[in-house]
Amino acid sequence: MIASISSSQTSKFMRNTYLLLFFVFLFLPLTMVVLFAFNDAPYPMPPWKGFTLDWLLANGENGRTGLWFDMELRDSLWNSLIIASAVSICAVLVGTANAFLMERSEFRGKVLLSSLMLVPLVIPGVILGISILAFMSRIAQFADNSFGMELEFLRPGLPLIAFGQFAYIASIATLTISARLKRFDISLEEAAQNLGASRSTIFLTITLPYLRPALLGAAAIAFLLSFENFNTTYMLTGSDAPLTVLMYGRMKEGATPVINAISLVLMLLSLLFVSVSMLKKPEQT
Repeated sequence: MIASISSSQTSKFMRNTYLLLFFVFLFLPLTMVVLFAFNDAPYPMPPWKGFTLDWLLANGENGRTGLWFDMELRDSLWNSLIIASAVSICAVLVGTANAFLMERSEFRGKVLLSSLMLVPLVIPGVILGISILAFMSRIAQFADNSFGMELEFLRPGLPLIAFGQFAYIASIATLTISARLKRFDISLEEAAQNLGASRSTIFLTITLPYLRPALLGAAAIAFLLSFENFNTTYMLTGSDAPLTVLMYGRMKEGATPVINAISLVLMLLSLLFVSVSMLKKPEQT
C-alpha cells in the first residue's frame, strides 16, 4: 500500500485482523510444543499438570528419561548432524564447480544439462529415495554376486542417506551460487590477469571473496534441508536412524514430552542461527 494514499478504518481493521490470524496460525502450534515440553505429565498434550524439567534432565528415575540422558535420541541427533555436515560440504563444492561450468563455459548440450540438473527438484522425495535405494542395492548385489565384494555403503544407512539427499540439494546449491556468479564483473579478473596475477591468485583474492555470501548461504540452506528431510531419508535409513526418522517412529509408538523437548532445542538452535545471520554486518556494494 502506498503511504500517501489514506485507507479507511475498515481496511486497517481487516488488514490487522488478517495479520493477527496469520501469525496465530503460524506460531500457536510452536508455542504449544514449547509449553508442553515442561508439562509434568507422561503425554505431550493437554491438560497442563504442572511445571517440570524432567523431559530435559531426568536420568531415568521415576520412569522418566529426559533428552540429555536419552542416548538413542542423542545418537540420532548426532547422525543427523553428521549427514547434514557432509551433504552441505559436498553440495557447496559440487555446486561451485557446476556454477562455473554453467556460467563460464560454452559447450554443446549446455541447455539440456541445465534442465536435467533441475529434475531432482521436481521429483517427490519418496520416489527419489525409492529410486536411489533400488539402483544402489542392485549395484551392491551385482558386486557381491560377481566379485564377492560387499559394498556396505550402497546398502541402507548413513552414507546412502547422505548420497540421496545430495542428489537434489546439490542442485539448490548450484542455483544459489550461479545466481551470485552471474552478477560478477569479469573485467575485474581480466584486469588482475593483465597485471600478472595467476589464476589461483585471482580466484582466491577476487572471485572467492565475492562468492563468499553465496557459498555461506548455500551451505546453510543445504545443512537445514538435509537436517529436516524426512521423505528421502526414510526410504534410505538402515539401523542408524537420523533424528527425523526416529521422531516419526516414536510418534507412531506413543510419544512422550521428550519429543517436545528436542523440538524446543531445535527451535532455539534455529533462532540462534537466524539471529547470528541477522547480526552479520551488511555486505558493502
